[in-house]
Amino acid sequence: MEQLNDLSDPQLIRKSIEAVLRLANTFKEQNGRVPVLMEVCGSHTMAFAKSGIKKRLKEHVRLIAGPGCPVCVTDQKSIDAMIKLTEGPKRIICTFGDMMRVPGSNFSLMEAKTEGKDIRVVYSPLDSIKIAEENPDQEVIFLGIGFETTIPILALTVHEAQKKELKNYSIWMTTKLVEPVLRVLLSSEDVNIDGFLLPGHVSVVMGKKNYEFLVEGFQMPGVITGFETIELLSGIYKILQLLIDKKVSIINDYKYVVKDEGNPVAQNLIKKYFDFHDEAWRGMSVISKSGLGFKREYAQFDAKRKFKVNVGEPRKTKCRCGEIIRGLITPEECVLFNKSCTPLRPIGPCMVSTEGTCAAYYQYMREV
Repeated sequence: MEQLNDLSDPQLIRKSIEAVLRLANTFKEQNGRVPVLMEVCGSHTMAFAKSGIKKRLKEHVRLIAGPGCPVCVTDQKSIDAMIKLTEGPKRIICTFGDMMRVPGSNFSLMEAKTEGKDIRVVYSPLDSIKIAEENPDQEVIFLGIGFETTIPILALTVHEAQKKELKNYSIWMTTKLVEPVLRVLLSSEDVNIDGFLLPGHVSVVMGKKNYEFLVEGFQMPGVITGFETIELLSGIYKILQLLIDKKVSIINDYKYVVKDEGNPVAQNLIKKYFDFHDEAWRGMSVISKSGLGFKREYAQFDAKRKFKVNVGEPRKTKCRCGEIIRGLITPEECVLFNKSCTPLRPIGPCMVSTEGTCAAYYQYMREV
């Protein structure tokens, strides 16, 4: 499986599935149970479901989704605050499309827009810079959610705003980092994982070295993998081989994209503008230094300092997205799934996001 010349070759995919099943059976003979692997990345979750791998391997390898979807891990109170932010005068809120339909305690950004709030979907944070230039009499605020994959472009956006000397531009930072949340998961008594399939996108920025703590602190193996079917199968195969051989290491199976040291240019850009902040995660409360916020010298671009937003405790629902992103339950175990919670009428973010576990199960794994 080293030479992946054709990522969509059906014959190679069939052979890879057979190879994975052989190793899964060996693991079961050794341990008396199926292996449990967590795919950290929301894009991996969707790719596993869409390719049919999760369904095909269901009885042999338990693949559970992790906290790697930026929309899904944003806690309810933060969403309420972002919606409240739209209520101020002379404000234009810019966001990625996924956030528009995520329900807050009372309504969503989409519903706020229908009530006349100026909320605009952009494809890149840099698009919001142009909007700020075109509307100098309005405050333009970008909702900055995302992991290490997105944070460099946020830093680049601040750089552009600074260069253009924009006074009416800021970012509402609600970013998340992978390492702190994996530490919390592995320290939790109710999460049992044999290994991680590590996110390709985050790894492009942070590199293989970013995961050394898994080996040193937790004796946990991991494989960095891509998003094509054959890449996903290769990642599973290699982690199963590590488990069977009782070896603990991090394998970079995405070498043509990910370097051991990551992308130093992007890392330095992040370090220039941001430092560590505590962040609240859906279903996991506040995790110390698990996100990034503005350094004091760039406070003029920090929407959280610029605009005071107060919201109460969020309205409780029966949504179990918090447990789903920790891998404790599958979407079918939530009483709302495919009943009162569907893509047309979502109750939790995991049903809304294009990387959400509930959306993946609804589209590709649901029994109809």
